[in-house]
Amino acid sequence: MNAPVTARLRRAALVGNPNAGKSALFNALTGARQKIANYPGVTVERKAGRLVLPSGETVELIDLPGSYSFDTTSPDEEVTRAMVHGEFAGEAAPDVMVVVLDAANLEQHLVFAQEVIELGRPTVVALNMVDLAERDGLTLDPDALAQALGTPVVPTVAVRRRGLVELTNAIDQAEARAAREPDVHPRPHITLPERRLAAHNIAAAAILSESATRRLHAGLDKILLHPWLGPPILFALLFVIFQAVFAWATPFADGLEALAGWLAEFVTDILPAGLIRNFLTEAVIAGVGGVVVFLPQIIILFAFILVMEATGYMARAAFIMDRLMASVGLSGRSFIPLLSSFACAIPGIMATRSIADPKDRLTTILIAPLMTCSARLPVYGVVIAAVIPNSKVWGLIGLQGLVLFGLYIAGIVGAMVMALVLRRSVTKGAASGFIMELPRYQMPRLRDLAIGLWQRAWVFLRRAGTIIFAATVVLWLLLTFPQAEQGESQLDASFAGKIASGLQVGFEPIGFNREMTLALVPAMAAREVAVSSLATTYAVDSDDDAKTEAALRGQIAARWGLPTALAFLAWFVFAPQCLSTIAVARRETNGWKWPAFMLAYLFALAYIFAGITYWSAVALGL
Repeated sequence: MNAPVTARLRRAALVGNPNAGKSALFNALTGARQKIANYPGVTVERKAGRLVLPSGETVELIDLPGSYSFDTTSPDEEVTRAMVHGEFAGEAAPDVMVVVLDAANLEQHLVFAQEVIELGRPTVVALNMVDLAERDGLTLDPDALAQALGTPVVPTVAVRRRGLVELTNAIDQAEARAAREPDVHPRPHITLPERRLAAHNIAAAAILSESATRRLHAGLDKILLHPWLGPPILFALLFVIFQAVFAWATPFADGLEALAGWLAEFVTDILPAGLIRNFLTEAVIAGVGGVVVFLPQIIILFAFILVMEATGYMARAAFIMDRLMASVGLSGRSFIPLLSSFACAIPGIMATRSIADPKDRLTTILIAPLMTCSARLPVYGVVIAAVIPNSKVWGLIGLQGLVLFGLYIAGIVGAMVMALVLRRSVTKGAASGFIMELPRYQMPRLRDLAIGLWQRAWVFLRRAGTIIFAATVVLWLLLTFPQAEQGESQLDASFAGKIASGLQVGFEPIGFNREMTLALVPAMAAREVAVSSLATTYAVDSDDDAKTEAALRGQIAARWGLPTALAFLAWFVFAPQCLSTIAVARRETNGWKWPAFMLAYLFALAYIFAGITYWSAVALGL
C-alpha cells in the first residue's frame, strides 16, 4: 500500500529593500509560529513561519533578506534572487510575492518592486510605515498606486498591527486574482534607468498631499545631489571647514598656549634647577602640552563632521562621491569608511565590514590610512604656523587654512590614485553598485553635539595622557642621558642624538634634519607624538626657559628652511599609520600579508613625495 502524499504548503515571500520593515511585518503576521535557520549552503539567516489565511489555509511565510536588485552585489541579495527564482535544491519558488515598500521612501523602493512584479507571479504590495510618512507630511493614494502597479496595495503599520487583516486577505486571494486576470497588466523587461523613471512617475502620481517641509527637503536634494552642483558645494564646504580650523581656533589655542606658558614659568619659579624641573617643563609641559594646545582645532573639525552627520548631509555626500569613487574602481560604499578615517583610520577600517565585495573592502582598508586623520592635525598645525605667513590670499582667504586644505586634498587624491592602481593590480575586480537609504533632513540637537564633542575631546586628551605621555617620557630620558659635558650639545651627547644621527643617513637626501628624523620613530605610536617629540627635543637642547608651543614654532622657523618644512608636511600626508592601525588592519584581513604591504607602500610613498617636495622647493629657490 502506498504512503499518502503530504500536500506541500503554499509559500509566500516578503521581499523589498533593506529597512522597509519586512522583519516587523513578518513578526506581526507569524507571531511565535516561526523558525530560524540558514539557507542551504550559505551562512545567511533564514526566517520562516506559518501564516493562517482567512480561508483557514496555512501558508509558509518567508522573510527574505533585503535587496535592491536581482543583479546581486552581496550574499544577502544572492540568497533573495536564488530563492525567488527557485534555484535552491529542494526549495520551491514562492507562490505569492509580498513586496514591502517604505511609504516615506516610495520612489526608491519602487525600483526593485517593479523588478519583482515583472516576474509575473501573484503579487501583493504592502505599503508599510504609512504612519511615519504621514508624520513627515506625506499622504499617499493606495488606489492610484495599485492601478499603476497592477497589483493590490495594502497600507500597513506593522509595529501597530494595522492593515494585517487586509494584507492576509490579499495574500489569500492573490493566486485566484492572477488566474482571473492573467494578461491585465503585461510586464515587459525594462532597463534600470527606465525603472527609475517609472518609479519617479508612479510615486508622483500616488502623492495626494505633502507638507511644505517635505517639498523643501526634496528641493534641497535636487540641488545637493545634482551631478554638477553637488560636488562643488561639497568641496566648498570642506574648504570652509579647514579655513575655520585655523581661524576660529586661534583665540582658544592662544588661551591654552598662555596657560602652558604660565605653568612653565610657575614650575621654573618654585622648583630648583634639576632633573625634576626639567622633566616637568621639557617632557610634560613642552611635550604633552605642545599637543594639547591643538584641542580647539580638533574640536572644530569634529563639530563640522557631527553637524554633517546629524543633518543628514553625510549620507548625501556619499552619493555625491559615488561617481568619483566609481572612476577608481570603488563605489560610494567606500566613502563612509574613508570619511570616518578623517577622524581616525581605526574606526574607518572597521567600518569597511559593511562593504560586501571583498576586493572593494580590501582596497578601502589599504587606502584608509591616506585619509588625513585628526592625529596629523597637530603636526600640520605647528609646522604651518611656523613657516607659512598668517596672511590673506586675495584679501579673503587665509593662506594657512589654504595650505591645510591642500594637504587634505593631497591625501584624498593620493588615496584615489592608489585605489585605481590597486584595483587594476593586486585587488583587481569590477566596481560594485551603490544604493543607500537617505536619512531625513533635520536640525542637529545641541545636546547630542555636545556629548559627541566631549567624547572625542576626551579620547584626544586620554591619548595625550597615556600614549603621548609615555612616548614623550621615554624620549626625554633618551635625550637627557648621558649628560653633556661643558660646551657640548645635550642632543649630541644623548642616546637619542646618537640614534638620530644613525637614522639621518637615510633621511638627509630628502632634507630631514636630525630632530625631524628622531621625531619619526615615536610618531609610530601616534601621529601627534611627532609634535611632542620635537618640542621635547628642542626644549632639552635649548637654554631658553620658554617650554611652550610658541617656543617650538620659533625653533622650527629658525632652524628649518621652507623646503625642509614642506618635505616634512609631505611625509605626513603619506606616512605609515600608527601601530594600532596596522594591528587593526591585520585583524580585519586575517593575517600580516596585507598590513605589511600597506606599511611598505605607505613608507615608499612618504619617502618619494617628501623627496620630490624638497628637491622641487630647492630647485625653485624657496
